[in-house]
Amino acid sequence: MSKDLAIKDLHISVQGKPIIKGLNLTVKQGEIHALMGPNGSGKSTLANGLMGHPLYDIDTGEVIFNGVNVLELEPDERAKLGLFLAFQYPTAIPGVSLANFLRLAVSAVRGKTGNGAGSEGLIPMREFRRELREKMKQLGVDDSFARRYLNDGFSGGEKKRAEILQLAMLEPQIAILDETDSGLDIDAVRIVGESVSRLVGPDLGVLIITHYPRLLDYIRPEFVHILLDGRIVESGGWELTQMLEAEGYDPIREKHGIAEETE
Repeated sequence: MSKDLAIKDLHISVQGKPIIKGLNLTVKQGEIHALMGPNGSGKSTLANGLMGHPLYDIDTGEVIFNGVNVLELEPDERAKLGLFLAFQYPTAIPGVSLANFLRLAVSAVRGKTGNGAGSEGLIPMREFRRELREKMKQLGVDDSFARRYLNDGFSGGEKKRAEILQLAMLEPQIAILDETDSGLDIDAVRIVGESVSRLVGPDLGVLIITHYPRLLDYIRPEFVHILLDGRIVESGGWELTQMLEAEGYDPIREKHGIAEETE
């Protein structure tokens, strides 16, 4: 069974407005892809559409993963299949510790819980604590971090580190990082980038969505794609990030006859 994430002629609209307009992309386990584009180009629309956010309407197309068209699945079923999304703006949940949230999430993805399941349906506490300590040590996260309420009072960098810790614990096959560097200072970008790099391996494919090349200095992608006006207009290697750093998006817009996006 294929473990590729194959996006085929995907069209997504929001409140009746077409945003993604025929996008094709394949991400395999073990590969690192960067999808770059300016604000308004459709990057976050793609990420949310892939994970089944109800405000994003799939007009046409297929998204095949593990031999299944995930567009026919609920968001939790997509997660259980092996997809993961790190949010651009993680939500704070006061009163719920990061550790308790992770235990519930890991149990759900591994199929240990059902609707209304009690503690007997969760991953055993001893096993969970052992795994959590191992992952936190791997990522250089202090033990006290897990006792804090999820994203409540977290800095921007701490919120993104919590997302990466979720990624480490859930162990997906394909991870989508939606502008993980958004709102972070240089030091926080480095910490998050190095954390993700520690998790990259043959069993994890990563799609990094960003509009700045700085995060990619720490997570070097093999493939770089440029998204403009809802379509991938250029694909290549590391040289594309260098070109964007030097020239910006205007030359590519001019090359393809695309007007500047507006929010």
